[in-house]
Amino acid sequence: MTADQITALMPFFVLAGGITLQLLVIAFMRSHRVAAVFTALVFVAALAFVPGAVGVGTVVIHDVVTIDGYALFFFTLFGIAALATILLCYRYWEERTDYHEEFYILLATAVLGACSTAAASHFVTLLISLEVLSISLYVMIAYPQSGRPSLEAAAKYLILSGAATSTMLFGIALIFMASGHMDFAPVGSVAGSDAVYAAVGQGMLLMGIFFKLSLVPFHMWTPDVYQGAPAPVAGFVATASKAAVFAAFMRYTVDAGLLDTESIAFIVVLVGVVSMVIGNLLALLQTNLKRLLAYSSIAHLGYLLIALVVAAELGAASIGVEAALVYIAGYFAMTLAAFGVMSVLSGPDGDLEDLSEYEGLFWERPIIASVLAAAALSLAGIPLTVGFIAKFYLFAAGAENAQWVLLWALVVGSAIGVYYYLRIVFAMTKKPDTESTLPSAAPAGMVAVVVLGLAIVVLGIAPAPVVDLVQALGGP
Repeated sequence: MTADQITALMPFFVLAGGITLQLLVIAFMRSHRVAAVFTALVFVAALAFVPGAVGVGTVVIHDVVTIDGYALFFFTLFGIAALATILLCYRYWEERTDYHEEFYILLATAVLGACSTAAASHFVTLLISLEVLSISLYVMIAYPQSGRPSLEAAAKYLILSGAATSTMLFGIALIFMASGHMDFAPVGSVAGSDAVYAAVGQGMLLMGIFFKLSLVPFHMWTPDVYQGAPAPVAGFVATASKAAVFAAFMRYTVDAGLLDTESIAFIVVLVGVVSMVIGNLLALLQTNLKRLLAYSSIAHLGYLLIALVVAAELGAASIGVEAALVYIAGYFAMTLAAFGVMSVLSGPDGDLEDLSEYEGLFWERPIIASVLAAAALSLAGIPLTVGFIAKFYLFAAGAENAQWVLLWALVVGSAIGVYYYLRIVFAMTKKPDTESTLPSAAPAGMVAVVVLGLAIVVLGIAPAPVVDLVQALGGP
């Protein structure tokens, strides 16, 4: 292994080594505080090696892993999301279970799986990384000692995700039989009877990916899993797991020329349009904040398909990849902020889920309410928030490639979304009829929530640093 390869892999080595040390630390010292602090230090140490890894450029390791600016961008996002999750869930677990330490091992393992998924350039690497991520998430969702909702959510996710992974695996087998490649190589040149196997394999692979991204019509697991999962875990699932799969999907789409086949391009566009519209329409009907955000995430992943289609048409160095990375960065901030507010306000009896429970929050907890309002307005794409910048970038990318059908769906979906996002804000502005019974927010959780809220506003007013960074990193 060369010096450049070692440097490029150092963030991954530090994270994997940190997980091993976590096991030893917990074996010798059962302490929630030690486990949380040690895990946070592991992520900080891993992130410290990212600039050096970026400096060596693109490094391909045995055609199975590609470490480049694109993969390291996602590594950084996943690390930041994990740090926010640690801050949000510290008090959360203190009130809900006697066994805290193992959760942090699961969190670190899930992040390692997500980072490896974003760097995968080979089907074997993709499947192994996805399973590392998914298996960790199953247990994280079911982590509380008691409570039927979390166990039910984990069981649904386990069964349905297993079916999706099996579909992907069968599709990959057909692609390999037709093309003879396991790396993300183009299969459009396959001819004769093998072309039929390649087309069926691509279709099965797409079905599995659409499920992992909770795109319509493979979306119905999402609201049930979000509602049953603990609030901090739901926020991590909504961001890190979705972004990891999308990162791999975009790399595969660009490298393999997936959308060069007209039928596949049509399916991707159709799924994007339907997801934007149906996701927002179903969110209109929700009074449960978790389910509302779940259906909202379906629409947001539909928006991201605009960037994917543009990147497939114009190439990895196009505005499509830039738009996708800017949008994902904004989506992380506003989604983690929304679930973060829910986490810090939730007591030991259950999560604060119903919209009616947020009535009067502006009068009782103005700082927390302001963060949730910023997140809701940003998700709606209101100006002076990062959500507006992200949607504007998507619109510009779609317009450059004349993706008018997708852009009309974006406009219609966003218009519908404004209504239910403003419902959250209006609920918080109502004057309370009774005295507040909300628990006091933990300092660690408040720090995470306030920082995320500030990021939403600051990046909406001055997005240039993120845009410049994305342009410098390049695409897959």
